[in-house]
Amino acid sequence: MTHANDPSDFFLMREKLTPQEHALSSKIRAFVNERVLPVINEAWERAEFPRELLPAIRELGIVGTTINGYEAPGMTLREQGLTAFELSRGDGSLNTFLAVHSGLTMGTIHDLGSEAQQQRWLPRMSRLEQTGAFALTEPEHGSDAVALETYAEKRGSGYVLNGRKRWIGNGATADVVIIWARDRADEHIKAFVMTREPGQDYPEGYHATPITGKIGKRAVEQADLVLTDLFIPEDQLLSGSHDFSDVVRALDRTRLNVGWSALGHATAAFEIALEYATEREQFGAPIASYQLVQQQLVQMLTRITSMYALCFRITELAERGEATGPMTSLLKMHTANASREVCRAARDLLAGNGILLERHVARHLTDSEINHTYEGTESIQTLLIGRHLTGISAFSRHRRRRSSDSATPANGPAS
Repeated sequence: MTHANDPSDFFLMREKLTPQEHALSSKIRAFVNERVLPVINEAWERAEFPRELLPAIRELGIVGTTINGYEAPGMTLREQGLTAFELSRGDGSLNTFLAVHSGLTMGTIHDLGSEAQQQRWLPRMSRLEQTGAFALTEPEHGSDAVALETYAEKRGSGYVLNGRKRWIGNGATADVVIIWARDRADEHIKAFVMTREPGQDYPEGYHATPITGKIGKRAVEQADLVLTDLFIPEDQLLSGSHDFSDVVRALDRTRLNVGWSALGHATAAFEIALEYATEREQFGAPIASYQLVQQQLVQMLTRITSMYALCFRITELAERGEATGPMTSLLKMHTANASREVCRAARDLLAGNGILLERHVARHLTDSEINHTYEGTESIQTLLIGRHLTGISAFSRHRRRRSSDSATPANGPAS
């Protein structure tokens, strides 16, 4: 048995892949190696998304991931996970762009929209003629998204929205933006769709300011939004959105991908470190010959192997409809932590060279810090799992609950 070609897959998990899954994985990896890696560091330094890659992404046939029809590929959950893994192995920003566009935005329209709404937006989004954003998180409400303060008020032939949003991926560039707001009529949280034609100005009342100064995911654009009497036509309220449980459904779709994404970052960092250790010489020998370096590499591999096992197993359970919220919380918590540790060890092993973008490890390290935060931090996931184990909720004990929505945290993109 040898691991020379894929040293990170120590328990041969990829032997479980079907020929179709192998082909998908290979196709995306070639795209990453040939198209992404040559340009991503420069885009990262500029803090700009490499939009020149959009035609090539469209040609990969991965936009829309698990959606069937509407020109989307209808992937299995494992194919979706492999897509997140391979993209993140190249760059986390690219994977985040696709997760927001396909998983959160297109997925929510597919789940909660009428057939007319799906036909209106999904085919164009599958072709990347329009890009998507998902506006849930607010400046004062991250994991506590159930308490959001953006309001929608019925006026005439539509709704007027007022409020603020923060950390909205693609929020300053997207053409289809799902905005979660509380309906003043019944206090329920519902999904409204703001649209524009590509290249046109945003409608009056939608103000987006890109967030600057990020240490990670720098090549994906995130924005602060201010909504001031933003008018949304009535037919752009997603017909299947009724309350906060619909938000949870949307986020459940992406939590598996965070685990696969964390595995991608860790795998890339480990393989870069392993190659470096065998080539870099100090004190007359490759540093891989020293005990402490071998210990670091083995510890990194151990964490990655556990991540592989969790990702494959929970995806298998999800395909059967047996994955639970606490299971995905454990996946997210463990893989995010393990990825941070692997990337830190790789940065340490490369020493001074580890802080250079040309080695890629620094980018994976900072992206792993972002992965640790969104979809709920370790603290949030711990409390979710703790509630499952004990039957006692440690959330929201000291504030008045709204009668219309559950006080369960959203596991959203910010805490």
